[in-house]
Amino acid sequence: MKIFCKLLFIAYFLNYFAASAQNNYPQNYFRNPLNIPMQLAANFGAVRSNHFHMGLDLRTNSQENLSVVAAADGYVSRIKVERYGFGNAVYITHPNGYTTVYAHLNKYFDQLDGYVKERQYKDEKWEQDITFSPGQFPVTKGQVIALSGNTGGSAGPHLHFEVRDTKTEECINPLLFGFNIPDRVVPTISGLYWYDRRFSTYEPGANGIPVKKAGNAYTTDIIQVTSPEISFAVKAVDKANQGFNLGIYQADLLMDGKLIYSFSIDKVSYDDTRYLNGCIDYTKFSRDKMSIQHLSELPGMKLKNYNSSGKTGIIHLEDDSVHNIEIVLKDVNGNTSKLVTKVRYAVNSQQVTPSDQLVKPDEAKTVSTENAAINLSKNAVYDAVNFKIGEKPASHPAAISNTVVLQTAYIPVHDYFTLKIKPNRKLSTEEKNKLVMLFDYGSDTDAVKAKWNGDRAEAEFNRLGTAVLLLDESLPSVSANWKEGALVNNSSLRLKGTAKVGDIASFRAELDGKWLRFARLKDDFVYVFDEKCPKGSGSHVLKITTINTAGNTNTQTFTFQR
Repeated sequence: MKIFCKLLFIAYFLNYFAASAQNNYPQNYFRNPLNIPMQLAANFGAVRSNHFHMGLDLRTNSQENLSVVAAADGYVSRIKVERYGFGNAVYITHPNGYTTVYAHLNKYFDQLDGYVKERQYKDEKWEQDITFSPGQFPVTKGQVIALSGNTGGSAGPHLHFEVRDTKTEECINPLLFGFNIPDRVVPTISGLYWYDRRFSTYEPGANGIPVKKAGNAYTTDIIQVTSPEISFAVKAVDKANQGFNLGIYQADLLMDGKLIYSFSIDKVSYDDTRYLNGCIDYTKFSRDKMSIQHLSELPGMKLKNYNSSGKTGIIHLEDDSVHNIEIVLKDVNGNTSKLVTKVRYAVNSQQVTPSDQLVKPDEAKTVSTENAAINLSKNAVYDAVNFKIGEKPASHPAAISNTVVLQTAYIPVHDYFTLKIKPNRKLSTEEKNKLVMLFDYGSDTDAVKAKWNGDRAEAEFNRLGTAVLLLDESLPSVSANWKEGALVNNSSLRLKGTAKVGDIASFRAELDGKWLRFARLKDDFVYVFDEKCPKGSGSHVLKITTINTAGNTNTQTFTFQR
């Protein structure tokens, strides 16, 4: 019995040492930032549009204004107020070298909220990004720092919570810090795909393989491939105990018992988060809304701390022998799923031929038509692209150029490129100042005020699609949620903004000649009544000045009684 106990202790020690070597993050230092049990709506590393999810989305039971508390002692080092992104956010720096972030908040604690409001009125600007010294707003573990909400780029009430390395600002997977979130559910695998890697993952694209459950594992029929160089990708989710589709934490690919590729999501910086587009089948994600993660490295994918194998994941099949394939998926708690199958090189199919407009990773390229040119940097693509650019007649009534077609919206680019377009007629100086470039991605659009370079207008974008030059002489406007001159007994004033092309780039409100703080919630502008306009204060004149993307300015006046 003593020997058994000693062996058990040694095994426990070895397991603990191994876990500690892999995870040097302090355990149980941070507490739950909510006063309700932690339940995940999204985890760290989950696939998002053009980025990894960089923290935990904590459920607030579909409610707003729950108490948000400091996860540990520290001080408020920064706050942000923005239309999209985090909305209202608090950053707390802790003495152990980490910073926690709390986002989509409705309101800061009273002392901090008052400071922010005072700064907004001083700057006459609602959006803010303020940093603080350690002595200004110290907080203790469990202290209420804010109320939860649904501000910024939030699609529903929740708390977004991050843990960052204070020095490097890298976001670290919060689940590595020992939060008590019960999880006994293994990842679910629903698809397997292989790619011909002789040219690019984009051409000819994914080859789907039906997956079936076999006991506690998954399998497929033997995979007959038509290329001697292939890679795999997997469609899978981790539901944990919550039922939400969470991202995969770790994946290993083995062939004939040897590790071919491995990735894990431990930490990512915001500077690198866009490399997600080189970790997934971007075409499937953007076109089919399917999250499929590569089990290989694309040549232009340079995300640090992701590929833990040191190998590319590209499989070279030199004969027609059958090879054993094993894919192992794990979550942070070690819950594991396996897919076991076999692969065989069957027939050598025709290879994709590079075109004269080939764009490759690590090589800058300019691709042109008669009236347009796109300048791509050496970091633009993750894999080789036979780039296609063309022109067609524009259908927009305000268009003053052909529509330029750039490849397809289903191929990603990593950084901003410059697009130059020549208008189809000569423009006056006044017209040039009202020119925007409208970019259509298929699912949404973006408009940028164009700059002039010789006889061409230019703008920068970081997605592909179609673009056209528009002459925008329209005025932006807002509409009120009250009748002109009416007595307003609501708790707030709400204005809805409209811009025919692009967006409302600037908004200014003045109440009886003085700047008034309106918050911007998506396309609405909201003022919550306070001491600036108390009940019984009589009649008021509200002057609103808006400027759209093209630079056109509109001033409107509204009256109401309070």
